[in-house]
Amino acid sequence: MNMAVSYPHLDQMQPWNDRLHLLECTSATVEAPEVMTFTFRAEAPVWFRYLPGQFVTLELPVAREPVMRTYTLSSSPSRPYSMAVTVKAQKDSIGTRWMFDNLKPGVKIRAYGPLGDFSCVKHPGDKYLFISAGSGVTPMMSMTRDMSDRTPRSDVVFINCARSPSEIIFRHELENLSRLMPHLNLGFIVEHCGKAEPWSGLRGMIDRAKISLLSPDFLDRTIFCCGPEPFMAAVRSALEGAGFDMRRYHQESFQPVLATVADEATALADGETPAMVSFALAGKQVASKPGETILMTARANGVRIGAACESGLCGTCRVMLLSGSVDMNHSGGILDEEIEEGYILACCSRPKGDIEIEV
Repeated sequence: MNMAVSYPHLDQMQPWNDRLHLLECTSATVEAPEVMTFTFRAEAPVWFRYLPGQFVTLELPVAREPVMRTYTLSSSPSRPYSMAVTVKAQKDSIGTRWMFDNLKPGVKIRAYGPLGDFSCVKHPGDKYLFISAGSGVTPMMSMTRDMSDRTPRSDVVFINCARSPSEIIFRHELENLSRLMPHLNLGFIVEHCGKAEPWSGLRGMIDRAKISLLSPDFLDRTIFCCGPEPFMAAVRSALEGAGFDMRRYHQESFQPVLATVADEATALADGETPAMVSFALAGKQVASKPGETILMTARANGVRIGAACESGLCGTCRVMLLSGSVDMNHSGGILDEEIEEGYILACCSRPKGDIEIEV
Protein backbone atom coordinates (compact mmCIF):
# COMPACT_ATOMS: atom_id res chain seq x y z
CA MET A 1 0.00 0.00 0.00
CA ASN A 2 1.21 3.49 -0.85
CA MET A 3 2.11 5.17 2.48
CA ALA A 4 1.38 8.65 1.07
CA VAL A 5 -2.20 7.54 0.36
CA SER A 6 -2.75 5.62 3.60
CA TYR A 7 -1.31 8.28 5.93
CA PRO A 8 -3.45 11.44 5.69
CA HIS A 9 -2.34 14.47 7.65
CA LEU A 10 -4.69 16.17 10.09
CA ASP A 11 -5.37 19.09 7.76
CA GLN A 12 -6.45 16.60 5.09
CA MET A 13 -9.12 15.04 7.32
CA GLN A 14 -12.57 16.06 8.50
CA PRO A 15 -13.58 16.04 12.19
CA TRP A 16 -15.67 13.15 13.46
CA ASN A 17 -19.43 13.68 13.09
CA ASP A 18 -21.73 11.69 15.38
CA ARG A 19 -24.48 11.77 12.74
CA LEU A 20 -22.30 10.09 10.12
CA HIS A 21 -19.66 7.89 11.75
CA LEU A 22 -19.66 4.88 14.02
CA LEU A 23 -16.93 4.24 16.57
CA GLU A 24 -14.78 1.11 16.31
CA CYS A 25 -13.21 -0.26 19.47
CA THR A 26 -9.45 -0.67 19.12
CA SER A 27 -8.52 -1.78 22.64
CA ALA A 28 -9.94 -2.68 26.04
CA THR A 29 -7.49 -2.20 28.91
CA VAL A 30 -7.86 -3.06 32.59
CA GLU A 31 -6.96 -0.03 34.75
CA ALA A 32 -8.00 -1.19 38.23
CA PRO A 33 -10.48 -3.66 39.77
CA GLU A 34 -13.73 -3.35 37.80
CA VAL A 35 -12.31 -0.43 35.78
CA MET A 36 -11.50 -0.56 32.06
CA THR A 37 -10.49 1.90 29.36
CA PHE A 38 -12.04 1.46 25.91
CA THR A 39 -10.27 3.21 23.06
CA PHE A 40 -11.97 4.00 19.77
CA ARG A 41 -11.21 5.14 16.28
CA ALA A 42 -13.66 6.24 13.62
CA GLU A 43 -14.68 3.93 10.80
CA ALA A 44 -13.58 6.64 8.34
CA PRO A 45 -10.29 8.62 8.39
CA VAL A 46 -11.41 11.51 10.61
CA TRP A 47 -10.05 13.22 13.70
CA PHE A 48 -11.75 13.82 17.04
CA ARG A 49 -12.41 17.42 18.06
CA TYR A 50 -13.53 18.05 21.64
CA LEU A 51 -12.56 19.88 24.81
CA PRO A 52 -10.71 18.10 27.64
CA GLY A 53 -13.30 17.08 30.21
CA GLN A 54 -16.25 16.67 27.83
CA PHE A 55 -18.38 13.52 27.57
CA VAL A 56 -20.02 11.30 24.96
CA THR A 57 -23.14 9.14 25.07
CA LEU A 58 -22.73 5.56 23.84
CA GLU A 59 -25.57 3.55 22.33
CA LEU A 60 -25.09 0.03 23.65
CA PRO A 61 -26.99 -2.94 22.11
CA VAL A 62 -27.70 -4.59 25.44
CA ALA A 63 -31.10 -5.99 24.44
CA ARG A 64 -33.74 -5.54 21.75
CA GLU A 65 -33.81 -1.85 22.63
CA PRO A 66 -30.33 -0.31 23.03
CA VAL A 67 -29.49 1.58 26.20
CA MET A 68 -27.80 4.98 26.31
CA ARG A 69 -24.96 5.57 28.74
CA THR A 70 -22.99 8.79 29.19
CA TYR A 71 -19.25 8.65 29.89
CA THR A 72 -16.60 11.33 30.24
CA LEU A 73 -13.72 11.07 27.81
CA SER A 74 -10.47 10.20 29.57
CA SER A 75 -8.39 10.77 26.45
CA SER A 76 -6.88 14.09 25.39
CA PRO A 77 -7.93 16.11 22.31
CA SER A 78 -4.24 16.89 21.85
CA ARG A 79 -4.02 13.35 20.44
CA PRO A 80 -6.92 13.51 17.99
CA TYR A 81 -6.68 10.23 16.09
CA SER A 82 -8.49 8.25 18.80
CA MET A 83 -10.62 8.83 21.86
CA ALA A 84 -11.25 6.79 24.98
CA VAL A 85 -13.61 6.35 27.91
CA THR A 86 -12.65 4.83 31.25
CA VAL A 87 -15.58 3.17 33.00
CA LYS A 88 -16.22 1.47 36.33
CA ALA A 89 -18.73 -1.36 36.58
CA GLN A 90 -21.02 -1.27 39.61
CA LYS A 91 -22.97 -4.25 40.95
CA ASP A 92 -26.13 -3.14 39.20
CA SER A 93 -24.44 -1.98 35.99
CA ILE A 94 -26.22 -2.89 32.79
CA GLY A 95 -24.57 -0.89 30.02
CA THR A 96 -21.10 -0.90 31.58
CA ARG A 97 -21.26 -4.63 32.27
CA TRP A 98 -22.20 -5.20 28.62
CA MET A 99 -19.11 -3.22 27.63
CA PHE A 100 -16.89 -5.35 29.87
CA ASP A 101 -18.27 -8.57 28.39
CA ASN A 102 -18.76 -7.61 24.74
CA LEU A 103 -16.86 -4.51 23.68
CA LYS A 104 -13.74 -5.93 22.05
CA PRO A 105 -11.43 -4.65 19.28
CA GLY A 106 -13.37 -4.53 16.02
CA VAL A 107 -16.82 -4.02 17.60
CA LYS A 108 -18.60 -0.92 16.33
CA ILE A 109 -21.09 1.20 18.24
CA ARG A 110 -22.84 4.52 17.81
CA ALA A 111 -21.96 7.52 19.94
CA TYR A 112 -23.34 11.03 20.41
CA GLY A 113 -21.45 14.17 21.36
CA PRO A 114 -18.98 15.28 22.54
CA LEU A 115 -20.69 17.78 24.84
CA GLY A 116 -20.27 19.36 28.24
CA ASP A 117 -19.15 22.53 29.98
CA PHE A 118 -16.87 20.87 32.56
CA SER A 119 -13.51 21.88 31.12
CA CYS A 120 -10.58 24.10 32.01
CA VAL A 121 -10.99 25.56 28.53
CA LYS A 122 -14.48 26.79 29.46
CA HIS A 123 -13.37 27.91 32.95
CA PRO A 124 -9.69 28.91 32.77
CA GLY A 125 -7.63 29.83 35.80
CA ASP A 126 -4.06 30.80 36.66
CA LYS A 127 -3.65 27.59 38.66
CA TYR A 128 -5.89 24.60 39.28
CA LEU A 129 -6.97 22.12 41.92
CA PHE A 130 -8.48 18.89 40.60
CA ILE A 131 -10.38 16.85 43.20
CA SER A 132 -11.84 13.48 42.24
CA ALA A 133 -12.96 10.13 43.56
CA GLY A 134 -13.35 6.80 41.78
CA SER A 135 -14.10 7.07 38.07
CA GLY A 136 -14.60 10.83 38.60
CA VAL A 137 -10.90 10.99 37.82
CA THR A 138 -11.61 10.68 34.08
CA PRO A 139 -12.25 14.36 33.19
CA MET A 140 -9.29 15.37 35.37
CA MET A 141 -7.13 12.90 33.48
CA SER A 142 -8.29 14.30 30.15
CA MET A 143 -7.43 17.85 31.22
CA THR A 144 -4.07 16.84 32.71
CA ARG A 145 -3.07 14.85 29.65
CA ASP A 146 -3.99 17.80 27.47
CA MET A 147 -1.98 20.21 29.62
CA SER A 148 1.00 17.83 29.52
CA ASP A 149 1.01 18.03 25.71
CA ARG A 150 0.09 21.71 25.26
CA THR A 151 1.15 23.60 28.39
CA PRO A 152 3.42 21.33 30.47
CA ARG A 153 4.27 24.11 32.93
CA SER A 154 0.65 24.40 34.08
CA ASP A 155 0.25 24.67 37.86
CA VAL A 156 -2.01 21.80 38.97
CA VAL A 157 -2.66 20.10 42.30
CA PHE A 158 -4.26 16.73 41.58
CA ILE A 159 -6.10 15.11 44.51
CA ASN A 160 -7.65 11.69 43.95
CA CYS A 161 -9.52 9.59 46.51
CA ALA A 162 -9.97 5.82 46.35
CA ARG A 163 -11.05 3.02 48.62
CA SER A 164 -7.62 1.36 48.54
CA PRO A 165 -4.21 1.90 46.90
CA SER A 166 -4.94 -0.73 44.23
CA GLU A 167 -8.07 1.20 43.21
CA ILE A 168 -6.28 4.47 42.38
CA ILE A 169 -7.03 4.79 38.68
CA PHE A 170 -4.15 6.06 36.50
CA ARG A 171 -1.78 6.21 39.48
CA HIS A 172 1.34 5.17 37.59
CA GLU A 173 0.65 7.39 34.59
CA LEU A 174 0.03 10.35 36.89
CA GLU A 175 3.33 9.70 38.63
CA ASN A 176 5.06 9.68 35.23
CA LEU A 177 3.28 12.88 34.21
CA SER A 178 4.46 14.58 37.39
CA ARG A 179 8.03 14.03 36.19
CA LEU A 180 7.22 15.78 32.92
CA MET A 181 5.15 18.58 34.45
CA PRO A 182 7.26 20.45 37.05
CA HIS A 183 4.20 22.09 38.65
CA LEU A 184 1.96 19.02 38.83
CA ASN A 185 1.62 17.96 42.47
CA LEU A 186 -0.19 14.71 43.29
CA GLY A 187 -2.12 13.85 46.42
CA PHE A 188 -3.74 10.45 46.93
CA ILE A 189 -6.14 9.64 49.78
CA VAL A 190 -7.32 6.09 50.48
CA GLU A 191 -10.02 4.92 52.85
CA HIS A 192 -8.15 1.79 53.91
CA CYS A 193 -5.37 -0.54 52.81
CA GLY A 194 -4.65 -4.19 53.39
CA LYS A 195 -1.52 -5.76 54.85
CA ALA A 196 -0.31 -6.56 51.34
CA GLU A 197 -0.69 -2.93 50.26
CA PRO A 198 2.02 -0.80 51.85
CA TRP A 199 0.85 2.82 52.06
CA SER A 200 2.45 5.86 53.63
CA GLY A 201 0.02 8.43 52.28
CA LEU A 202 -3.15 9.97 53.70
CA ARG A 203 -6.04 7.80 54.85
CA GLY A 204 -9.68 8.47 55.56
CA MET A 205 -12.28 10.70 53.95
CA ILE A 206 -11.60 14.00 52.26
CA ASP A 207 -12.05 17.09 54.41
CA ARG A 208 -10.86 20.66 54.74
CA ALA A 209 -7.71 19.67 56.64
CA LYS A 210 -6.56 17.22 53.96
CA ILE A 211 -7.32 19.68 51.16
CA SER A 212 -5.29 22.36 52.97
CA LEU A 213 -2.42 19.94 53.60
CA LEU A 214 -2.19 18.85 49.95
CA SER A 215 -2.89 22.30 48.52
CA PRO A 216 -2.06 25.05 51.05
CA ASP A 217 -3.04 27.76 48.55
CA PHE A 218 -6.36 26.15 47.53
CA LEU A 219 -8.23 29.42 48.18
CA ASP A 220 -6.37 30.95 45.21
CA ARG A 221 -7.02 28.12 42.76
CA THR A 222 -9.74 27.29 40.24
CA ILE A 223 -11.23 24.02 41.44
CA PHE A 224 -12.77 21.17 39.44
CA CYS A 225 -14.47 18.34 41.32
CA CYS A 226 -15.98 15.05 40.12
CA GLY A 227 -17.12 11.95 41.95
CA PRO A 228 -20.14 10.48 43.73
CA GLU A 229 -22.70 13.03 44.92
CA PRO A 230 -21.92 12.56 48.67
CA PHE A 231 -18.23 13.07 47.91
CA MET A 232 -18.84 16.30 46.01
CA ALA A 233 -21.18 17.51 48.76
CA ALA A 234 -18.38 16.99 51.29
CA VAL A 235 -15.93 18.93 49.12
CA ARG A 236 -18.39 21.80 48.63
CA SER A 237 -19.05 21.96 52.35
CA ALA A 238 -15.34 22.05 53.15
CA LEU A 239 -14.67 24.80 50.63
CA GLU A 240 -17.63 26.92 51.70
CA GLY A 241 -16.56 26.58 55.33
CA ALA A 242 -13.12 27.85 54.39
CA GLY A 243 -14.55 30.90 52.63
CA PHE A 244 -13.64 29.76 49.11
CA ASP A 245 -15.04 31.85 46.26
CA MET A 246 -17.48 29.27 44.85
CA ARG A 247 -17.61 31.09 41.53
CA ARG A 248 -14.30 29.34 40.86
CA TYR A 249 -15.70 25.93 41.79
CA HIS A 250 -16.94 23.61 39.04
CA GLN A 251 -18.30 20.09 39.36
CA GLU A 252 -19.47 17.37 36.99
CA SER A 253 -22.63 15.46 37.75
CA PHE A 254 -24.82 13.15 35.68
CA GLN A 255 -27.63 12.92 38.20
CA PRO A 256 -30.75 13.67 36.15
CA VAL A 257 -33.67 15.67 37.41
CA LEU A 258 -36.54 13.83 35.80
CA ALA A 259 -39.73 15.68 35.10
CA THR A 260 -43.07 13.93 35.04
CA VAL A 261 -46.33 14.90 33.46
CA ALA A 262 -47.78 15.45 36.93
CA ASP A 263 -44.99 17.92 37.74
CA GLU A 264 -45.65 20.03 34.68
CA ALA A 265 -49.27 19.42 33.73
CA THR A 266 -51.69 22.28 33.38
CA ALA A 267 -55.34 22.12 32.48
CA LEU A 268 -56.55 23.23 29.09
CA ALA A 269 -58.48 26.48 29.16
CA ASP A 270 -62.06 26.51 27.88
CA GLY A 271 -62.01 26.19 24.12
CA GLU A 272 -58.25 25.47 24.05
CA THR A 273 -57.14 22.52 21.93
CA PRO A 274 -54.07 20.34 22.63
CA ALA A 275 -50.94 20.77 20.54
CA MET A 276 -50.56 18.16 17.82
CA VAL A 277 -47.19 16.49 17.40
CA SER A 278 -46.43 14.90 14.03
CA PHE A 279 -43.69 12.26 13.91
CA ALA A 280 -42.75 12.41 10.22
CA LEU A 281 -40.84 9.13 9.80
CA ALA A 282 -43.16 7.17 12.10
CA GLY A 283 -46.18 8.49 10.23
CA LYS A 284 -48.05 9.42 13.41
CA GLN A 285 -49.85 12.56 14.49
CA VAL A 286 -50.89 12.64 18.14
CA ALA A 287 -52.11 15.08 20.74
CA SER A 288 -49.64 16.26 23.36
CA LYS A 289 -50.98 16.44 26.90
CA PRO A 290 -50.50 19.76 28.68
CA GLY A 291 -46.99 19.93 30.17
CA GLU A 292 -45.67 16.89 28.31
CA THR A 293 -42.24 16.98 26.73
CA ILE A 294 -41.88 15.67 23.20
CA LEU A 295 -40.09 12.63 24.62
CA MET A 296 -43.05 11.86 26.90
CA THR A 297 -45.48 12.22 24.03
CA ALA A 298 -43.36 9.93 21.84
CA ARG A 299 -43.17 7.21 24.47
CA ALA A 300 -46.88 7.37 25.21
CA ASN A 301 -47.60 6.73 21.54
CA GLY A 302 -45.06 4.04 20.70
CA VAL A 303 -42.50 6.28 18.96
CA ARG A 304 -38.91 5.57 19.94
CA ILE A 305 -36.51 8.44 20.60
CA GLY A 306 -33.19 7.47 22.16
CA ALA A 307 -32.53 9.15 25.50
CA ALA A 308 -30.06 8.85 28.37
CA CYS A 309 -29.99 11.60 31.01
CA GLU A 310 -33.48 12.98 30.26
CA SER A 311 -32.50 16.32 31.76
CA GLY A 312 -31.17 18.21 28.74
CA LEU A 313 -27.56 17.37 29.53
CA CYS A 314 -26.30 14.56 27.30
CA GLY A 315 -27.83 15.46 23.92
CA THR A 316 -28.82 11.90 23.06
CA CYS A 317 -32.45 12.79 22.29
CA ARG A 318 -31.55 15.43 19.70
CA VAL A 319 -34.12 15.52 16.88
CA MET A 320 -34.83 17.83 13.96
CA LEU A 321 -37.78 20.21 14.35
CA LEU A 322 -39.34 20.44 10.88
CA SER A 323 -42.08 22.95 11.67
CA GLY A 324 -43.58 24.82 14.59
CA SER A 325 -41.83 26.03 17.73
CA VAL A 326 -41.03 24.64 21.18
CA ASP A 327 -40.08 25.83 24.63
CA MET A 328 -36.68 24.18 25.28
CA ASN A 329 -35.02 24.40 28.68
CA HIS A 330 -31.78 22.41 28.29
CA SER A 331 -28.70 21.99 30.49
CA GLY A 332 -25.99 22.34 27.85
CA GLY A 333 -26.72 19.18 25.88
CA ILE A 334 -27.06 20.95 22.54
CA LEU A 335 -24.81 23.40 20.71
CA ASP A 336 -25.92 26.83 19.51
CA GLU A 337 -25.12 25.92 15.91
CA GLU A 338 -27.28 22.79 16.21
CA ILE A 339 -30.18 24.90 17.44
CA GLU A 340 -29.67 27.22 14.48
CA GLU A 341 -29.85 24.19 12.16
CA GLY A 342 -33.24 23.31 13.66
CA TYR A 343 -32.35 20.64 16.22
CA ILE A 344 -34.01 20.37 19.62
CA LEU A 345 -33.74 18.05 22.62
CA ALA A 346 -36.92 16.00 22.95
CA CYS A 347 -36.50 15.45 26.71
CA CYS A 348 -36.71 19.11 27.62
CA SER A 349 -38.80 20.61 24.79
CA ARG A 350 -42.53 21.27 25.02
CA PRO A 351 -44.66 22.23 21.99
CA LYS A 352 -45.84 25.81 21.64
CA GLY A 353 -48.60 24.78 19.26
CA ASP A 354 -48.65 22.17 16.50
CA ILE A 355 -45.21 20.86 15.53
CA GLU A 356 -43.59 18.27 13.27
CA ILE A 357 -40.34 16.47 14.03
CA GLU A 358 -38.18 14.18 11.92
CA VAL A 359 -38.66 10.92 13.81
